[in-house]
Amino acid sequence: MTSAVSDSTFSSTGRQRRYLPVVHSWRGATALISPLLLCVLWYWATAARWIPEQILPAPAVVWETFIDLIDTGELQMHLQISLFRLFTGFALGAVAGLIFGALLAISETVRVYFGLLFETLRHIPTLVLIPMLILLLGIGETLKIVIIVKAVFFPVAQAATEGVKNIPRAFLEVGQVYRLPHVTLYRRIILPAIIPPVLTGVRIALGRAWLILVAVELLAADSGIGQMMEFARQMLRLDIVFIGVILTGLVGFGLDKSLRLLECYLVRWRGRHHE
Repeated sequence: MTSAVSDSTFSSTGRQRRYLPVVHSWRGATALISPLLLCVLWYWATAARWIPEQILPAPAVVWETFIDLIDTGELQMHLQISLFRLFTGFALGAVAGLIFGALLAISETVRVYFGLLFETLRHIPTLVLIPMLILLLGIGETLKIVIIVKAVFFPVAQAATEGVKNIPRAFLEVGQVYRLPHVTLYRRIILPAIIPPVLTGVRIALGRAWLILVAVELLAADSGIGQMMEFARQMLRLDIVFIGVILTGLVGFGLDKSLRLLECYLVRWRGRHHE
């Protein structure tokens, strides 16, 4: 009886494993339906001249402009500058947010002196600070980095705080009993325990930082994807604007998808490690 049940379970599991790639392939194919429909609608709208060419350029025109921008190297230059700003500010903000968030959760002194200020500043939209920061910092690279740091710091710090608060008290008590140094306490107990919530906060912060960076470049920059779109708008080159919009969406999607895959991998690794 047990053997029959085991064979049945094994066979059903084997069938599920065989069907999983088919299911994923089908889902991947169906996910492309809406973008393809949008492209078809775009083509029809331009072919039928529902909207003037100056406002909605044809897909062929956008594609030709895209190839020209690549050939001249202009697109790569702007994208490289934007990504450098993004990752520099993101690294600074994420590290600072992770450390501060952990301290805010475990240190009563930090909560007393900085808790209220943190909660107040966390609710101020980043874009609201742009005019003031422009007056203080100008429109150079420092402005973009500071804005990205602000956009990243608070979500990561909040995620780290919540993650540390949810650590079982017994874990921290073990560290106190063995009088572990602060560095060892962070590395061996706190950091592994807060990986899932922190990764979620990092993913949200990275997507938000990318959108805010493009917005800042639209307003105050002399290079970057946002500045490329703004200059093209002033020159009535909406084909370039379309390229910037599409590229912004693709980069944001790629960043989010990469962090989702990293999150799944690390969480799965932690599960195998605990087993």
